[in-house]
Amino acid sequence: MPLPHMWSRSFLVGAALGAIALPLGAQQPAAPAAATPRALTLTAAYQLAEQRNQAVQIARAGVERAHGQEWQARSQYLPQLNAQLLYTKTLATQFSALAGAPDTRPLCRVFTPVTGAARIDSIEAGLANATNCRAAGGIDFSKAGFGAANQYQAGLTASLNLFTGGRVTAQNRVASAAMRTAELELRSQRAQLALNVAQAYLDAVLAERLLVIAESSFVQTENTARQVQLAKNVGTTAEFELLRAQVTRDNQRPVVIQRRSDREVARLRLKQVLNLGATDSVDLMLPPGEEDASSAAPLLKLLGATPMDTSAGQRVLVKQSEEAVKVQQDQFTVARSQRWPNVVLSSSYAKVAFGQQDFQVPNFNSFLTNWTVSLSASFPLFTGGKITGDEMVARANLREAEARLDQVKQGAAIDARQAFSQLEQAEAAWRASAGTSEQAARAYRIAEVRYREGISTQIELNDARILEQQARANRASAARNLQVARLRVALLPDLPIGAGTVNVGSFNTGAQPSAGAPSSIPGGQGAATAATAGQQGAAGGVSP
Repeated sequence: MPLPHMWSRSFLVGAALGAIALPLGAQQPAAPAAATPRALTLTAAYQLAEQRNQAVQIARAGVERAHGQEWQARSQYLPQLNAQLLYTKTLATQFSALAGAPDTRPLCRVFTPVTGAARIDSIEAGLANATNCRAAGGIDFSKAGFGAANQYQAGLTASLNLFTGGRVTAQNRVASAAMRTAELELRSQRAQLALNVAQAYLDAVLAERLLVIAESSFVQTENTARQVQLAKNVGTTAEFELLRAQVTRDNQRPVVIQRRSDREVARLRLKQVLNLGATDSVDLMLPPGEEDASSAAPLLKLLGATPMDTSAGQRVLVKQSEEAVKVQQDQFTVARSQRWPNVVLSSSYAKVAFGQQDFQVPNFNSFLTNWTVSLSASFPLFTGGKITGDEMVARANLREAEARLDQVKQGAAIDARQAFSQLEQAEAAWRASAGTSEQAARAYRIAEVRYREGISTQIELNDARILEQQARANRASAARNLQVARLRVALLPDLPIGAGTVNVGSFNTGAQPSAGAPSSIPGGQGAATAATAGQQGAAGGVSP
């Protein structure tokens, strides 16, 4: 994108650089081979920063964590089902003392006497068998697990909360509030990052413009010095005029060096916000012209920022404080729920088998079934004041959250008024600088003609040059301040309170006024100040 028309004399910069190349080059070390610069628009710079910014990554992790907490809280509404596999090896047991040799006698049979001559013999035979047999039926203790060397168990357990005194419901509301708070925090961090990137980007653009203005001013002083030198050679100008022109030109060289340093600092600051290396090269694509103070519109479209209600109730921090009040209300409900009974329905189903042989898994028919269903209710009878203490703490936290909400609302209202006041100030400065820059440029052209025709002095020419340089710098600074102010107001609902204040201070062009000229000219903003104005931190944090 070409530079504005008011810098049409920039073709003279090439000629002037030839005059200052040797003295300036001698003061700077040889630069390494430059890498391919990274082309960046304002929107592309934000997209790059969002991928790398730690604060945004932390906020995204917070959203994911809050989503997991919602799952945890919601699970208490549903049955809890667990499976269990158990193997127990008994090394020693008290039942070993009761163990003996296995009874190998035949089972006792029901005696049925016969009739006739053999009746007596059958009775005697039945009596003999009854004294040497083992009883049938009863409990087979070899399968009951008393002293079994090996035990195998596979089972399921299930439980369901029937009544918790409101604890589970309150915990779910707390989790939902935490989720909304995390989403608000992500919005806030993205908005803060957008404002930081825009400030750093526009400060780098402003520093570039101030460098062009300083170089253009140096060209002007170089042209004047050359004209005076020619006039001195032909004898129409005194040596005093030549010395004045040369001193004015030489005094402009440190200004050019300072502006170059300011540009490098602004670019380093931009790289820091973008999490780029100090050696990475960036090329600011399509920098906004002085007549365009709306270059942040594509970024606002990307963020989905539309004209919104900027009242205190719509601020992110206010909404987060409201969610904090809801959380403390539910925490008080949780503390109070301890006074109510806790009713739980549970069931256990298990298959159990026993064996005396090691490493011998019983077959399926050897497994026995255990199945129980229970309903339990528990409530505190005496806790030594713990529940009362929990309620006192929860009540105090609730009152604190309500007081903080009122405090944040007051701060948000004041912050919104300050933001709109700064926007009005920036718009007024932008409108005021619209005609001044053109008038100052025309005044300098007239002063050049007057000086060349010999009807004015070098003092008048220097004064006109200083005023033109001042007006152009004020115009560039006003454009930067207006864009930042507009962006801040557009992002105001999502920004932290006090974020991105637009600083408008005094501007010092670095030009040396001539004798008779005013020593300082108010208005605008200096390059050193503009290069860092409003920037609050690369990680998305901000200090009011």
